[in-house]
Parts: sequence; structure tokens; C-alpha cells
Amino acid sequence: MFNVELDDAYKFLSESELKKAKEDALKAFETLKKKDGPGNDFLGWYDYPLNYDKEELKRIKAAAQTIQRTSEVLVVIGIGGSYLGTRAVIEALTPYFTNNGLEIIFAGNSISSSYLVKLRDYLWDKDFSVNVVSKSGTTTEPAIAFRFLYNILKKKYFKDELREHVFFTTDKEKGALRQVGLENDFEMFVVPTDMGGRFSVFSAVGLLPICAMGFDVDQLLKGAVDSYNYFKKEENNDALNYAMVRNALLRKNYNIEIMESFEPCLSYISEWWKQLFGESEGKEGKGIYPASVVFTTDLHSLGQYIQDGRRNLFETCINVVNPSQDIDIPFDKDNLDNLNYISGKSIDYVNKAAMNATKEAHIAGGVPQIRINIDSLNEYNIAFLLYFFMVSCGISAYMLGVNPFNQEGVEAYKRNMFIALGKPGYTK
Repeated sequence: MFNVELDDAYKFLSESELKKAKEDALKAFETLKKKDGPGNDFLGWYDYPLNYDKEELKRIKAAAQTIQRTSEVLVVIGIGGSYLGTRAVIEALTPYFTNNGLEIIFAGNSISSSYLVKLRDYLWDKDFSVNVVSKSGTTTEPAIAFRFLYNILKKKYFKDELREHVFFTTDKEKGALRQVGLENDFEMFVVPTDMGGRFSVFSAVGLLPICAMGFDVDQLLKGAVDSYNYFKKEENNDALNYAMVRNALLRKNYNIEIMESFEPCLSYISEWWKQLFGESEGKEGKGIYPASVVFTTDLHSLGQYIQDGRRNLFETCINVVNPSQDIDIPFDKDNLDNLNYISGKSIDYVNKAAMNATKEAHIAGGVPQIRINIDSLNEYNIAFLLYFFMVSCGISAYMLGVNPFNQEGVEAYKRNMFIALGKPGYTK
């Protein structure tokens, strides 16, 4: 079960505003499907779940078994789209970063010396593998992390053993990682050249670590395929309607979208979503600013602003209808905490009551609401949700008149950093 509730956003929009947004959304959707808009050379993700490399998937499954056999820890080295989609899926399925005896750690997504030193100390007496995800192999953050951890691996393992502990996901034909991989006979997988990192979770970028953690990548791909088929129509298309409503709200100066959930394990789906929409739409002085909260935790902090602050924001809530686990609140004869009025109720029942009460309060406070309902958290449903967001993001960005698939603004800080560090070829 998957559906998107928009009635509590429609209340803030007129019929003429919705009609105009729908017309624009349909045009943008045609541009996406025909692959004739700006950035169309990066639309490989659109039908990738139907056309993925079957032989590579076999190698991914074999590599995953090797990692499970040889390692206590898998370190995924990457930044941005090279790790956020992967982490989103894994954390949604196992929030404690362990499964079937394998622990996963993410590195190369910052330049924190403290983090890397502590990671070195933690890994020193453990068997571990690294999966480096980088199209070029020269992106600063992951390159530093790999250089650091590769030195440890070379001290821990003989050269022949290294091949069972180092895995690259990189460009098919060129780049620094590919060169290192060829020189050392490391197993290598492909970052497709026709998709950006934030759209790459269903490629080897996400499949290898997700598979290594023991999750069903066949169900993940099936969810993406079914999502593709479901959202390729024009009528009753939730991906199109979500893009339509968020842009209609933007035209009324609702320029901040807050992604919220009442399940902490979804926090990295929100982090991936923020990159997806922020990096795709935030161009030429345009776009909706993506933010996120986890409720009820943030109702005790940011909830005050959402309720009573500036009225330039709207909310999108991911609702997991059936939690993976639930438990009833016990009766206590002393009742010092005054909770006996809900004893016998399940914790999820209370959580859903908080969710619905929050929606009512925020609507009354002038905050438009969108709710995305998914039945439960499993590989299939998570893939269905992620692909829904990808399609909607492409439509929404084309509605804004920007190229969804470039990110030239990301290079600004890099240029300044390289100048400050004295990198050859970079001057003021």
C-alpha cells in the first residue's frame, strides 16, 4: 500500500492555482519521460531498474558473501549520493547498523580528524573491508578516508588477502580508483556515467553494501521496477501530484518544505531526500529549501517554530502504517507517572495519536500538510518510496525551469578550498 494524501495542502490553494500547477506538471512530466530536457544525458536512472546489468548483480552478490565471510565491519567510503541512499535504506531496515553479525560504518563524508582517528582505533583489532564509492576517485573527503584506511589494511593483510577486503565502485573506464583497482586486481563495480550520485542507489553504489548487510536486493529492485511502472502514467499519479502541489505552494511563498517522520529510523531517508531535492532544485535563485525533523523528538524544540513561526513552510510526513514491531504499555499499580490511562494500548497507537494531533495543530496554525503512507518498512516498500521521490524531483525541477541533474554550485567551496590548500592549478 502506497498513497499520498494532499487534501490538507489543497485547502491552502485555489482551484485556479492548482489548475495552472497541474498543467505545468504535466508538461514537465512529458519532458522527463521523453528525456529531451536539460540534463537528459543524466537520466540513466529513470529506467535503470528495468535494464540493470544482471551479470554485475551476480558479482555483487558474490562480493557480498566474501565481505560477510572475511569481515566483522564493512566501511563504506563516499560522500553525498555515494552513501546517503545506501545509508537511508540500511538504517530504515536496521537502525543499529548491524545485521547478521556484520557492522556497517560510513566514512569519507567529512574531513573530521577526530572521526578518522577514532575509526582507526576502533578498526585496528577487527577484520574489516572497505567499499570505496567514487566516480573519479579524487573527491577530497573519500580520497582522504581511503588513503588513511588503505594504509591500515596493507598492514593487516598480505597482498593476496587484500583482494578480499577492498572493493571499488567507480567509473567503468577511467579515474584514479580504476587505476588502483587494475594494478591490484581488486573487485570493481560501476557507477553509471549517465546518472548522478543522488539518483544512484539502485545501481552498484547502493546494491553492494545493502546486499552485504544481508538485505534482499532482488526485492529492492522489484520495488523500484513496480514504482517505475506505477508512476509512468499521467492520471492519478502521486509523483506528479506531489510535484504539482509543492510547486503551487512555492508560488504562494511557501518556500521551505519540512520532511518529517515519527520513526527515528527514517532520519536518513530524510537526509537523502534533502540532497535529492536541494541539489536538484536549488539553482538560479530558485527552489524549495528542504529541511527535516524527527517527531515526537523535535516537537519539543523545532515544534514551537513550526507551530507559531513564519508562515513560509509546509510539511510532508512519511507515515509507516504498520511498524515492524510493537508492544503494549504495561499497567502499573502505583501509577506515579499517570500513564495508566493508556495502559494496554500499544506504543504505536500512542505514536499515531501524536502524529494525527500534530497534523491537526499545525494545520490550525497555518501549515499545509502532505502525508505519504507506506504499509511497512521492507526492501520493496523503501525502494518504491525512493523511486517515487526521484520521479517527483525530476518533474518538480523541470517545473521550476532548472536542470535537475547538474550541481555547479557544489564546486564553489571546492575551488576556494583548493586555493587555500595550494592545490596545483588553482589560484585566485
